[in-house]
Formats: sequence, structure tokens, C-alpha cells
Amino acid sequence: MIEIDGSAKSGSGTLLRYGISLAALLVEELHMWGIRAGRDKPGLRHQHRQAVLACRDLSRGVVWGVDLGSMEIRYKPGREIRGGRYRWDIGTGGSTTMLAMTLLPLACFAREPSVFDISGGTFQDFAPSAYYTKHVLLPILCKMGIKADLELKRPGYAEQGGGLIKVSVEPLAGKIKPIRLVSCVGVREIRGTAICSHLEQARVSDRMAKECHRTLRQNGYDVTIETIYDASASHEGAALAIWTQTEACIFGSDRAGKKGRRAESIGSYVANNLVQDIESGATVDRFLADQLIIYAALADGVTEYVIPRMTDHIEANLWLIEHILGRLGAGVEVIGNRIRIKGVGYSSR
Repeated sequence: MIEIDGSAKSGSGTLLRYGISLAALLVEELHMWGIRAGRDKPGLRHQHRQAVLACRDLSRGVVWGVDLGSMEIRYKPGREIRGGRYRWDIGTGGSTTMLAMTLLPLACFAREPSVFDISGGTFQDFAPSAYYTKHVLLPILCKMGIKADLELKRPGYAEQGGGLIKVSVEPLAGKIKPIRLVSCVGVREIRGTAICSHLEQARVSDRMAKECHRTLRQNGYDVTIETIYDASASHEGAALAIWTQTEACIFGSDRAGKKGRRAESIGSYVANNLVQDIESGATVDRFLADQLIIYAALADGVTEYVIPRMTDHIEANLWLIEHILGRLGAGVEVIGNRIRIKGVGYSSR
């Protein structure tokens, strides 16, 4: 049985999401306690509970202790991960993309292609936006041999949610390929999307895009931002995401709107974060740096990349893969801002 103290390191929901994903892949029972112990609202929230139940569905497993607020769970996965079409509704503005990220490693090794329709929040703080996931995370996973796509069907914002994404994943023919991103040169033109719902009169999308463009131009970068005025969401909301990539590096930055947060502040915030990460000498942005870890740990070989700086989530994810996969040969080496991860060459066949 895999034993995890959920209060370890950052004590975030990331330990739960990736812990349950790895348990399903290894077909080993998981016992986790102290879940999100240090958070303002500890234990399982709606999005965390749905992640556990979705992994159960995908592996035909069994779970115990998944009530809202629960700080201890047990999960016994089934012996095979099945693909197919699934629909889950988080029921709140909880992150649809975080649920998708929990399931993506499983879907890579499913028997057949997978399609996930996930309802909830698509743009909120402390989670990758639908645009970031589509244009930053999934393209770099493609370099590792993972074929996945995300389609935003309807935007949804915290706290109400009501958004919908469709995630499609093809099973891997073999193993995940490692990647090596050690120097970044020749950043191409930056692209992005500014979206708002039911806020056209205030020209929110244009204002976010204009300020982002102004800030980037001041720092020597050009950007093309698509502006969208949406009327399909159930409530007002806004978000901005930008991204850029070369053969050797990939960066993204995003932020959601909220009451009292001006469109111009969103534009400058998103632009400045991207510039900071690019000019730090890194080869991935601060968020991709922790999202890649589980795939690197499962890959067949050594993955290496340069991060802007160490964060709590990076530290927690590195600890988790050594805790769970270290006995199978996974290894982590951190030298300054350079991370090297030796993967286990996981295969379900």
C-alpha cells in the first residue's frame, strides 16, 4: 500500500491528485491522510472529491472516505484502466483543468481512446486556465509522445462554474519519451486570448489585451491577442492567457478576472509574469515546471529542464515521485535551477 501524509511539503491538493493517479497506474492501494491539512478549508473540496471519484471510474476501483471535508481516504484501483467517454460535473467553480490533469496520465495508458466532458470552472486563480492547458501543457506533452487535445465548449468562472471542456486522449503506443530543454533562444512572437462573458459594454477583453500588449512592447516583445466577447456563460467573468514556444523552450502566463480586479491590472500581471520567466534563463515557465514532473517520472529516460525558481509545488511533486516511484528507479537531481528526473519507463503492457 502507498502511504502518503497529505500535509507533507506544500500540503496542497496536488499530492492527492498525482498520488491517486500513480496508485491507479501501479495498481496499488493508496492510503492518504492529513489531506490539505494546512489550508483554510482543509480536506476534500468538490474538485478534489471529483478527482478521486473520476480515477475510481476510470480504473473500476473502490474508494472510501470521499465525503466533502474528509481528510483521509483509501483507494483500491482496478487492474486495468479503461478508456471511453465519461462526463463529470464538479458542481462548483472548481477547476476542470486540474481534474483533467489528474486523469491524463491514466488515459495515456488506457485500453482505448478517452473523451472526458468536464463541467465546472475553466478560469480561476490557482489553477491553469483552459487556454494555458491547451496551448502550453499539451504541446510540450506532444513532444513526449502524448496525443491529447482540449476544447473549450463553454467558459465558466469561479465561484459559480458552469463551464465545460472536452478533453480527448489517445493511448500511447509505447512509453513516454523524455525531453531535454536546457537553453532558450529565439523566443517567437507571443500569442494569446482575452475572453470575457457578458462584459462587452465595458470592453473588458480589449482592455486586458491592450495593456498586455503595451507591457510586452515595453520589454521588447510583440504579441497578437485574440479578443472574445462571450454570451454563452451563465454569469459574468473574464480571463487572459498568453503563450510562446520555440524548439527549446515553452512559456505561458494567465490570470482570471474577479470582482475589484481591473482589466488593465490583469493585462500587466500576465505580461510581467511571462517576461520574468523568459528573462530568468529558464526553459519552462513557473507552472509548467511542476506540471511536467509526473510525466518525466514515468518517461523512459532522463528529462532535464531549467526552472525560473523553486516553488512549493515543484518541491512537493519532486518529493512525491521519489516517495512513490523511487523504489522503481525514479530519481531526482536539482542543481541550481536545473532539474534532472530519471523516469521509470512505465508501460501498462
